[in-house]
Amino acid sequence: MSITVNNITKVFGKQTALNKVSFSIDKGEIVGFLGPNGAGKSTMMRILTTYYKADSGDAEVNGFDVLEAESDVKKCIGYLPEHNPLYLEMYVKEYLAFNADVYKVSKNRIEGVLEQTGLTPESHKKIGQLSKGYRQRVGLAAALLHDPDVLILDEPTTGLDPNQLIEIRKLIREIGKEKTILLSTHIMKEVEAVCDRVIIINKGELVADKKLEELRENNEQIIEVEFDYRVEDVLLQKLPHITKVKNIGGFVYELTFSTDKDMRPSVFDFAHDNALKTLQLSRKNKNLESLFTELTDK
Repeated sequence: MSITVNNITKVFGKQTALNKVSFSIDKGEIVGFLGPNGAGKSTMMRILTTYYKADSGDAEVNGFDVLEAESDVKKCIGYLPEHNPLYLEMYVKEYLAFNADVYKVSKNRIEGVLEQTGLTPESHKKIGQLSKGYRQRVGLAAALLHDPDVLILDEPTTGLDPNQLIEIRKLIREIGKEKTILLSTHIMKEVEAVCDRVIIINKGELVADKKLEELRENNEQIIEVEFDYRVEDVLLQKLPHITKVKNIGGFVYELTFSTDKDMRPSVFDFAHDNALKTLQLSRKNKNLESLFTELTDK
């Protein structure tokens, strides 16, 4: 295993940031790490990178204990924090040379990571002259400089425009062919496009750990319907194959069915039989966004 987390708990004052969280990540996986603001994502990443110490539980990166072998853990992790700390007055090559000295690695690595991250044409510019997308590339280049086996990326696409998003997404996929990546983001489409698996935490607890393939193969469907009048949940629960009824505001309902058969005709017939008008009716497959909302809207 590249990463193993076992019953990690971390408390700040009266606030429990993480409560007995456990998961493991195999070598070569790209895993999306999701949760609402304050769920504990950054806390977990900082524990894995040895910036924080857990109050209880244990974690290993590439077989090294994060408490007992901090130096070895740091050698095998590349970390890109949410707020990418860069020296804007430094030139790109100069900044990477500085990081090479910090990591005590050969400066011969610099040309390789510049090429890998698409920074070669920008390498003689000051970091402050670069776009946000290229600054993120500089952060990734610095994280890759010591050739780590594991990359931990905290919100790597925050603030990027659509073209920059596509470029960084492609870069992460390329890097993921050789390395294990734990990727925190609020952008569900990024996870669905890049990751093999998703881990979701909410209020410090792990609430889901699923392969993206499982979500794609899920035969559940969600029908969103708006009637012209309030309907009792107990009446809607008589619909065939229905597993969940949720009023999401006004006369709008989210109906979850455990079948791949299109249930819109049944909902329309239900409205007709109960003298209701259907103002809008749409079908959504169970996807990562709906799973995230279901598990964290509590």
